[in-house]
Amino acid sequence: MIEFKQIIGRGTRLFDGKDYFTIYDFVKAHLHFNDPEWDGEPLEPVVPNPYPEQDLPTKAPVQEPDTACTVCGYLVCRCHAKPIEMIRVKLADNKVRQFQHHIKTSFWSPDGRPITAEEFLRSLFGTLPDLFKNEDELRAIWSKPNTRKKLLEALSEKGFPKQQMIEFQKLLNAENSDLYDVLAYIAFQSNMMERAERAEKATIYLNDYDPSQQEFLNFVLSQYVKQGVDELDDTKISKLLTLKYKSLADAKKALGDIQAIRKMFIGFQTHLYDNVAI
Repeated sequence: MIEFKQIIGRGTRLFDGKDYFTIYDFVKAHLHFNDPEWDGEPLEPVVPNPYPEQDLPTKAPVQEPDTACTVCGYLVCRCHAKPIEMIRVKLADNKVRQFQHHIKTSFWSPDGRPITAEEFLRSLFGTLPDLFKNEDELRAIWSKPNTRKKLLEALSEKGFPKQQMIEFQKLLNAENSDLYDVLAYIAFQSNMMERAERAEKATIYLNDYDPSQQEFLNFVLSQYVKQGVDELDDTKISKLLTLKYKSLADAKKALGDIQAIRKMFIGFQTHLYDNVAI
């Protein structure tokens, strides 16, 4: 453990041109830093006093509002923030994609090298044609939980794990969109849509269902808007039913057997990504 601390110490030494260091921790030794018996209690940072003859000036704590701005949707309002500076990248299809440059994040190539966001974008753009040929095929894959899961697994195997996709989603200023929109934008320069708008457009199909089903599907859409596409995974059905009806028994009374509920849950998802919803 002493040797591990020495490795960390050497890695953190600064010199010109050094922007990062990499530690290969195969036994999860870094977790010991959370153990007071191993590393001691964390120390408060020492702040130098620029006023030796007097006490340090104090700042009032910044309190975030309890509710989000009704216009931009963020807790800390961005309506009057400075315009976001974007990086424009022309890809092999001669079309430009753009993303914001000021967010600091790390991307990695399939062989484990640190790469820039632009390199990540170009590499992903070159990989996507191996997974789907056009947006209709992407839409068909993404609208079903099982094929959506296989696509995400294929992306991960090619060096684009889901977490890296989510990080790039932030660069696109698309946290409130679906990962589908990120893939469609990168592959085809399609316009991105926020989940709330996508869900609202899909509600035109609710008339095909009875009132009890409509109530549950509206609940599913609300969870999708709040949490993201993971809420549409078929493994989430039991959790959603319990949240909505308190018990599976009550859910069955309202909606029928689990097989029928599953068919409805999966079938409705095609409408989220239907051309009409876009």
